[in-house]
Amino acid sequence: MTYTIGIDIGTGSTKAIAITADGTTIAASQYLYPTKIPEIDANEQDQELVWQAFIDCIRDIALKLNGAPVSICLSSAMHSVIPVDDKGSALSDMITWADNRSSKIAEELRNSQSAEYLYRRTGTPIHAMSPLTKIIWLKRSKPAIFELTAKFISIKEFIWYRLFGVFEIDYSLASATGLFDLENKEWNATALALASIDKSVLSSPVDVFHNRDRLGKSMADLLSISQQTKFIIGASDGCLANLGSQCLSPDVAALTIGTSAAVRITSRKPIFNFRQMTFNYLLDNENFVCGGPVNNGGNVVKWLIRNFLDEDINQNTYAKLFGKIAEVASGSDGLLFLPYIYAERAPIWDSNSCGMYFGIKNRHKTAHFLRAAVEGICFGLRSIIETLEQTQKINQLHVSGGFTHSRVWLQILADVTGKTLVLVDSNDASAVGAAMLGFKLSGDLKDYRDFFKPEKNTVINPDASVTDLYTNLFNIYKDLYPATELSMHNLAKLSNTDQRSNKTQL
Repeated sequence: MTYTIGIDIGTGSTKAIAITADGTTIAASQYLYPTKIPEIDANEQDQELVWQAFIDCIRDIALKLNGAPVSICLSSAMHSVIPVDDKGSALSDMITWADNRSSKIAEELRNSQSAEYLYRRTGTPIHAMSPLTKIIWLKRSKPAIFELTAKFISIKEFIWYRLFGVFEIDYSLASATGLFDLENKEWNATALALASIDKSVLSSPVDVFHNRDRLGKSMADLLSISQQTKFIIGASDGCLANLGSQCLSPDVAALTIGTSAAVRITSRKPIFNFRQMTFNYLLDNENFVCGGPVNNGGNVVKWLIRNFLDEDINQNTYAKLFGKIAEVASGSDGLLFLPYIYAERAPIWDSNSCGMYFGIKNRHKTAHFLRAAVEGICFGLRSIIETLEQTQKINQLHVSGGFTHSRVWLQILADVTGKTLVLVDSNDASAVGAAMLGFKLSGDLKDYRDFFKPEKNTVINPDASVTDLYTNLFNIYKDLYPATELSMHNLAKLSNTDQRSNKTQL
């Protein structure tokens, strides 16, 4: 059977799907791996576990289908950094997008004279998530590792080097580093100077359709595939999620809620907003993906289950949580939640922000707190939608991610945003998008739209009267952060001092 594998190297797991040219999914595989938090604000992973998950996913599918794929196209999470030596061996664990240790550096850059120039040239928000700030942090905090580093690479580059022994990065991932010039498609001199590096310590940028084959025999055997299987370098998970979610016109946005969340539109040109720093990443040679990411999505729901229900995370506890939420009327009887439990990226870009319940009265019970938290996540996403709508009206949201299993959450999102939701029939939007790139390269797919099967999609419409209620609450929600920003920052200083003091005593 002729098929292509789209593989998404994510933060929590690697997922692969096998798809035929007519869009039929015939096999899937997924492997999870943990995150390490070795110190305050750190977020790291063992890249060897990710590499093993990559191997296992491909091998599972090839053995299950009793034959090698024609091609394998890669998607991966953005913003990771691995310092490696000249043989591609890691000098430390991978730093993920969620690592916040470079937050002070990001703040310095945002307040510098070159900030707006840097943002408009690279399209990447100036934040601790970006590899630019991470590399500066490594130079200041881990100088020995910085000096020994031959290349600063992402997890996809790490895997690509294992496969073919070359350091290459696709334009899409490069455009999310804060180091890449969107217009010229090359490393930006100003950003390199700020990081105290030159382009020799970064991979060679290549087109998203760039491909290689002729794997070594031992590697082909390890993966249980043919040496002639073609590997396509692909793009980032966010950009490919837009493709896999059928979002190719600017009035349709992809909204994804997994551990974190994001709202993205596909545009023929960047959409810059320096104050709220919308991102602008390359999907392919013709399309940008523009939008905003938030830190607080499914991770907040897990926090609710652990701390309000005091239970382990499983399907039964999710069902229990949303059962309680469904018992409470829209608006949570006047209880609001600022969802910055894990600080926040868009639209405030504040690593010192924190979560907050507002409007607590004696009538509020556990279920009110649960519903208000989910509504707060949706309010945060509405903030990003409103930012994008300063340039482009959005008429429809194509939704994907783990939250789509909850009809209650879907209806809350539709009502909060006032938008029609389309639940796209897709196993994993990023992996599907990667497979679509593969079919486009092979010529099996002339136009991305030919791959879509809209008749399989589910539509959720908002209730206009409920949206009116949420609009009134949203107007109050928007005032909460500006009114408490200074207090949040003062509290963060005290908290960090206390944590360091306790650590020293221990």
